[in-house]
Amino acid sequence: HVQLVESGGASVQAGGSLRLTCEVSGLSGRAYSMAWFRQVPGQEREGIAAIPFTDTRQYYDGSVRGRFTISQDNAKSTLYLQMNNLKREDTAMYYCAAGRNVPWGWVLLKEREYTYWGRGTQVTVS
Repeated sequence: HVQLVESGGASVQAGGSLRLTCEVSGLSGRAYSMAWFRQVPGQEREGIAAIPFTDTRQYYDGSVRGRFTISQDNAKSTLYLQMNNLKREDTAMYYCAAGRNVPWGWVLLKEREYTYWGRGTQVTVS
């Protein structure tokens, strides 16, 4: 039974920082790429950061590059998103996701590539 559970969302002021955590369990094998997505009500879910299953490189959407950092522990049981210099436009529900064999490149940020999803954690920047 695969479970992804996000935590760490909060209300913060612009310019502040937050670290989101995603606890991962039940994934068999290690061929899973991991990603963070976010969604604003009425808009599509957008991919913002990802790590491919092949290595530890990080892939970012331009809207967060240089401000957000995705990482995972060696056991790949926890995924993190460090968010610095938060802006009002970062306000959204944030989701972590796991997708099998998603390769390096723009596809890492495509929702259709991911099978498993958490329920989300809310980030509000004012």
